[in-house]
Amino acid sequence: MIGNWNVTFGRVLRTPSAPVTYGLIALCCLLFLAGPAAGLNPAYGSGDALLAAQRAYFHRWGVVPAQLFAGSPRAALTPATALFVHGSWVHLLGNMLFLYVFGAMAEERMGRLQFTLFYVGCGYLALLGYAAANAASEQSLVGASGAISAVLGAFLYLFPGARVTSLLPFLFFLPLRFPAWVVLPFWASLQWLAAGRAAQGPGVAYLAHLVGFGLGFLFAWARFRRTTRVRAAPAPAHEGENQP
Repeated sequence: MIGNWNVTFGRVLRTPSAPVTYGLIALCCLLFLAGPAAGLNPAYGSGDALLAAQRAYFHRWGVVPAQLFAGSPRAALTPATALFVHGSWVHLLGNMLFLYVFGAMAEERMGRLQFTLFYVGCGYLALLGYAAANAASEQSLVGASGAISAVLGAFLYLFPGARVTSLLPFLFFLPLRFPAWVVLPFWASLQWLAAGRAAQGPGVAYLAHLVGFGLGFLFAWARFRRTTRVRAAPAPAHEGENQP
């Protein structure tokens, strides 16, 4: 999950055509509902049996750094499979919200195939980077945060002027609108600070967020630096919504 991500909700200028983004969201949601983490599938039982099933599920499909670097071919695939596994409802909904907000415009700009390869490739490398920094850990890591952080990094390069509606806790969650070049670097700074304070072992994978964000920005720079970036004007307010 994107830790401390209570600083941004976004609104795009129009509804892009983004079947890959919406397909990724649907796939993650379906896998979550069918798996043990949702607690809705009676096949996994309840109580201690459900908890055991959840641990086994995450261990099988998530990244376990110690296994990954032991040379197992199956473990080498887990940085890809872990992108589609989530540990809780909050984990799932938080990630999918931000994929929905930022993924559609990035996909439309990159194209479907390129966006798919970008998402999976950057997500794989982000989880690989986290695993390399915790190579002895036996804890499993799951979630799409690394890939979604890459989307945010690419969004920052491609749409730096896009207006993002932000909810700031220290301002009592008052919605304020800032350009992406303000909001997204601020979020990355929070991840950097949190990564420096994070204890060794499980928890929010701040390092994966940072690696993904950096990879996404660098990919967008390398791929689109010779083209014109989109300068987004503020979108008209929806009915009943006040302009700041």
